Amino acid sequence: MVSRVLIADDEERIMRNIKAIFEEMENIEIIKAQDISSIVDFIDRERLHLIITDLRVPKMGRLEFLKYIKSKDTDLPIIVITGDDSIETAVEAMKEGAFDYITNPFEEDTLTIAVKKALKMRSLTMENRYLRKELESHYNFGNIIGNSPKTLEVLLLAGDVSRTDSTVFISGESGTGKELVARAIHFNSLRKSAPLITINCAALPENLLESELFGYERGAFTGAERSKKGRFELANGGTLFLDEISEMNPIIQAKVLRVVEEKELERLGGTETIKVDVRIICASNKNLEEYVKNGRFREDLYYRINVFPINFPPLRERPEDILSLARHFLEHYSVKMGKFSLKMSKNVEKILVSCKWDGNVRELKNCIERAVILCKGDLITEEHLPSVLVKESLSNYDNGMYKIVKMMDISLPPEGISLDELEKHLVLQALKKSKNNKTKAAKLLGLSRGTFRYRLEKYE
Repeated sequence: MVSRVLIADDEERIMRNIKAIFEEMENIEIIKAQDISSIVDFIDRERLHLIITDLRVPKMGRLEFLKYIKSKDTDLPIIVITGDDSIETAVEAMKEGAFDYITNPFEEDTLTIAVKKALKMRSLTMENRYLRKELESHYNFGNIIGNSPKTLEVLLLAGDVSRTDSTVFISGESGTGKELVARAIHFNSLRKSAPLITINCAALPENLLESELFGYERGAFTGAERSKKGRFELANGGTLFLDEISEMNPIIQAKVLRVVEEKELERLGGTETIKVDVRIICASNKNLEEYVKNGRFREDLYYRINVFPINFPPLRERPEDILSLARHFLEHYSVKMGKFSLKMSKNVEKILVSCKWDGNVRELKNCIERAVILCKGDLITEEHLPSVLVKESLSNYDNGMYKIVKMMDISLPPEGISLDELEKHLVLQALKKSKNNKTKAAKLLGLSRGTFRYRLEKYE
């Protein structure tokens, strides 16, 4: 990651000397400023990692200047370089938040060491700030991005059930965000101060899954040198999230049913009955009803976990959410990678909306992360997207136009025809037939609401 260092000094010679020192260091971007307005402007616009200054600012005292910078960004390290070798001045500067105080003339190594220490500290504080923000905001309903009717329905259901102790079953394709819904339910419940324990039933072998869920006593099997609590016990008082519950074998299903009904269990190799108070949230990307019909999942357990079902639709069924999600991921990865003010071109937005996203939100997230890595400027273009997505988008558009032409039995005249004019004419007809209802107009043209919205913007 590139570190942005602002040098604020009114002597050009000193600025040249400092800049020469930084030329030996990698991943450093130098920004120069010679007045307070320029410094403030940079602090407001850019994410700075370090300021090096001589503190001589017109119409403002040295310490007042330091206080002002710290009021803008309390964690921003400031190295003061000055010809004043007064110990009193140095102490006052350090009290007001200066990271280091170097008198001029100075040895090159003195500044280099101070800079490296300051940048390391800044990196750690920025990382801690980021992690703290993640902890405070990651597990709430505001982080389930989307304003489509189907997403809002999921949020309403999750909000209704979060304050209860009811068992919840979340269904949906892989990558839709089922675990995010489960976490949001827990952290908005009365059990939020107790643990949320998660386990992916598809990620563990059958014998290991059983011991992980129920725990075991010492000597229960070869290698069991000490007793261990299972996930049910660890989640006592809180919530246990059983992801991909469809992958449990019938024996484990029977034991889980007992915990759900009786609130008790025995560890493997044990005889003591252990009481547990656990709320259970389950999820699966499989059709459990079909599994029940085929005898692959216990019917009684299915009805016990399906008390409050929530289905999270795939992304292709809620295209209105695509751009909201894409912009959220763009901002997230831009900040994480030290890139700012990144935007998507209109063409990229059209491509994203027109794709089917078989991998759902996870695929979109990976796509945006890749684009941020590849982007060297401030605009994401189609060259930063996977070529397969661009081809898919073009194919979807061509197939759509072919179906319309075939359905309407249109023959090309000798002089040719403008596809744009044809499309515009069809959009206007759809709006007229639907009485300006955009959702109905989109259906008439076989388009998603998001894609149709872009057609409206395209033709103003």
